[in-house]
Amino acid sequence: MDALRVKSVEQSVQDTEAPEHRLRKDLSALDLTVFGIGVIVGTGIFVLTGRVAREMSGPAVALSFVVAGIVCALAALCYAEFASTVPVAGSAYTFAFATLGEFPAWIIGWDLMLEMMLGAAVVAVGWSGYLNSLLESLGIPLPDVIAGENPVFNLPAALIVLILTAVLVIGIKLSSRVNLIIVSIKLAVIALVIVAGLFFINRENYVPFIPPSKQTPAVEGLSAPLIQVLFGVTPVAFGVLGIFSAAAIVFFAYIGFDVVATAAEETRNPRRDLPIGIIASLAICTILYVAVSLVVVGIQPYQRLSESAPLADAFKAVGLTWAATLISIGALAGLTTVVMILMLGMSRVMFAMSRDNLLPGGLAKVHPTYRTPYLITIIMGVVVALLAGLLPLATIAELVNIGTLFAFVIVSIAVVILRRTRPDLPRSFRTPLVPLVPILSVLACLYLMLNLPVETWLRFVVWMLIGVVVYIGYGYRHSRLSGHSPEDRRPTSANEAPAS
Repeated sequence: MDALRVKSVEQSVQDTEAPEHRLRKDLSALDLTVFGIGVIVGTGIFVLTGRVAREMSGPAVALSFVVAGIVCALAALCYAEFASTVPVAGSAYTFAFATLGEFPAWIIGWDLMLEMMLGAAVVAVGWSGYLNSLLESLGIPLPDVIAGENPVFNLPAALIVLILTAVLVIGIKLSSRVNLIIVSIKLAVIALVIVAGLFFINRENYVPFIPPSKQTPAVEGLSAPLIQVLFGVTPVAFGVLGIFSAAAIVFFAYIGFDVVATAAEETRNPRRDLPIGIIASLAICTILYVAVSLVVVGIQPYQRLSESAPLADAFKAVGLTWAATLISIGALAGLTTVVMILMLGMSRVMFAMSRDNLLPGGLAKVHPTYRTPYLITIIMGVVVALLAGLLPLATIAELVNIGTLFAFVIVSIAVVILRRTRPDLPRSFRTPLVPLVPILSVLACLYLMLNLPVETWLRFVVWMLIGVVVYIGYGYRHSRLSGHSPEDRRPTSANEAPAS
């Protein structure tokens, strides 16, 4: 099938050297690690902890973070091999194109692009909420019409998106420096939460550590985990099943190491630095998440944790208002980097797809001075700003999670395929115990996907069907491998040199 035509690894790498598509290589292993931490430590740790502890897992939310971290670690090992072997923008999209073919690659690219766009918009709305809360505590609240619970247009959310768009256009190195400063603030705040919180832990709040299973409104109807519906189990929260259901939600807190892979072309030594950046950022964040979640549920009973600002409100509950204010500042910093790096990842995925003419090729132009994909970045910045200004704050973690887990499944499968089809490729990092680790990654990701709500699956299916229609209507005919594009390059076999 033409829709499964494969773009060789050599051709993908050769495309990065075209003058009009060449990106500036400025990033080091430290930059990549900081990027990973910047996007991982954000909404998950500042917002989701309270929600899943209250509704699904109780104090055992720390175990949910461990489960999600293990699943991510398995996928990270697969990502690290691919990112160092195929150091090309596009992340899972590019990996799928080199192994499974064009249509699966399109589906993954479509999935990642839309999720990052929607995710950046809604996180920007959350940023606006924290800003307004902080200003209220200083006695200077913003008017409800631009920043209240239901504003006509959320101006702060739109403005932060546009500011970060300008930062991304100016250059990847500036983006990394801005990110380093913000991440430093964020990590200092988290260290404060852990150290100061230790003095206010009440051991009684840990009992029972795993609350008994029970039915709750949070898992009724379409909100029930799909796996419990499929097997005819009465949907319940808490207990052991609640830990896994919560893990499927807090998985959102780990999304970020895959965004690191989208910066492959802008890394000075991708074969060495990408695996370091991916694995280091994941390891650091797992330790932080477990520590913070244990402290928060120890300070305040899980039933009373805030869903919107669990860390800050837990400290307010024990009279540490000054700490709550600092945490709000850290949350602002955290959400800023999440928005910026989601937009970075989104623009790089679209850049790779446009370079392949699956999206209009003109969008893949690189700025002559800054060497960034400025057209895509500006267009997406405006779209995200409009969405952020108009969308109400809603829970998007589940929808982002299912798409990301789906991408992890594809990457894990692709590692095994590429080992068999291209054993000759130089691999500076090799996933250990292949095919065992990729198989475990696939099974673990699928299990977490099944623990997501039924309504999330329905939205995901609709999203993918729209992507299929767009591919059939545009991408299939305009692809550079189709034979109809003026920039067409015929597909190459595994051992054939790419066409010039």
